[in-house]
Amino acid sequence: MKITIRLDDDLLQQAKERAAGTGRTLSSVIEDALRGFLLHRKKRRKAKPIRLARGGVGGFRPGVDLDRTAELLDVMEDRR
Repeated sequence: MKITIRLDDDLLQQAKERAAGTGRTLSSVIEDALRGFLLHRKKRRKAKPIRLARGGVGGFRPGVDLDRTAELLDVMEDRR
């Protein structure tokens, strides 16, 4: 299939150099790059959500507010 795409000049130059250096066509270099990108995206796993303990055993100290980082640093370094 024939299409027209717009590429950054430097990117196109690098792709042309890679094609010439490996004895391949520019199209085959672009195809391989696109296949690699799509394959990599398929293999990426979705991260599992992180669950933080909110209190009780293994939870935060009373009065700890994760939105107040300066106070949190004080608690962590026992400055309070």
